[in-house]
Amino acid sequence: MFSNVISAVYLTLWVTSRVVALAEDPYMTRALRLMSETPLIDGHNDLPWQLRKQFNNQLNTVDLNTLKTTHTNIPKIKEGRLGAQFWSAYVPCETQNKDAVRQTLEQIDVIHRMCQSYPETFMFATSSQEITEAFRLNKTACLIGVEGGHSIDSSLGTLRIMYQLGVRYLTLTHSCNTPWADNWLVDTGSEPSEHNGLSPFGKQLILEMNRLGMLIDLAHVTVAVMNQVLDMSKAPVIFSHSSAYSVCPNKRNVPDDVLRRVNETGGIVMVNFYNDYVTCSKNATLSDVADHFDHIKKVAGAGIIGFGGDYDGVTRLPEGLEDVSKVPNLVAELLRRGWTDEEVRAVLGNNLLRVLFEADKVRDEHTQTQPQVLCVGF
Repeated sequence: MFSNVISAVYLTLWVTSRVVALAEDPYMTRALRLMSETPLIDGHNDLPWQLRKQFNNQLNTVDLNTLKTTHTNIPKIKEGRLGAQFWSAYVPCETQNKDAVRQTLEQIDVIHRMCQSYPETFMFATSSQEITEAFRLNKTACLIGVEGGHSIDSSLGTLRIMYQLGVRYLTLTHSCNTPWADNWLVDTGSEPSEHNGLSPFGKQLILEMNRLGMLIDLAHVTVAVMNQVLDMSKAPVIFSHSSAYSVCPNKRNVPDDVLRRVNETGGIVMVNFYNDYVTCSKNATLSDVADHFDHIKKVAGAGIIGFGGDYDGVTRLPEGLEDVSKVPNLVAELLRRGWTDEEVRAVLGNNLLRVLFEADKVRDEHTQTQPQVLCVGF
């Protein structure tokens, strides 16, 4: 009992010292104020995959309040002021043409169960209005993105069912071609193109995602796919976890001409924190990540930028951004570099809220359009 009291005293002193330290930094004080007014919305977090790998999705064997083996847990979420999170329903490319749909449904299920297990912390959301309501209630909004078109097994019916289950974006490919879209590795020359971008089925899928109001995520695709989608999508697109190619010339990143097109079409690029996509090396710092924000702002404006940390999906993270609790440090750095309050509010969450609202608006304009029923021939 006495040891518990001592531990509590030490914890209180540590928290107090942290608050005092933060208060001494005017940029951090300003960052925390802005984050109390506008929800920080992150586009991609792979905690559900870690729950599968480490615990076989048995949530009764893990406590997110005390979990130590991940970049993400509830104390880190609270310290990081995370207002809303797109949790990734990811399964590997090896499941393609096998049991990808079943495994993806299991990941969607574990996200729902995770959020339901901690109602004091999480609130499930599928719209900009629900994100705003969760933020008002001081809860983190839980959203779902499916990472990889292989997860729908070339079935528009499966896509529609996933939307009904709460999925609000689909990443068109992961690091493998699907029967209807080329992945980013094609641009490296390590894999052959199978479709010169999108196949006819892939183009119909884009129209169906517009009809549903599901966001089209262009992280992981070729530049050809990026441009084809930007040509035809009636709703803004997202890059849920990609950075700037001109800063780090990795083919997973977004080239300047595409950044400009994202601006013209009202989309968003949510900056990835993975060292390999930040500096094209094993080492990176928070300042290097801020360089991506600065570059995208210079090329296409602050109105297309968001946060897409890729926590719990990567093995190397920048110094100063080691886990989700550290994101306020990045917000403070942007302010230190001269970003205005309005620009910071935009990248924190207002840009993504706008994109979600516009996608729903396109959906509402197509309520009389019949669902697509095409399938890929085998």
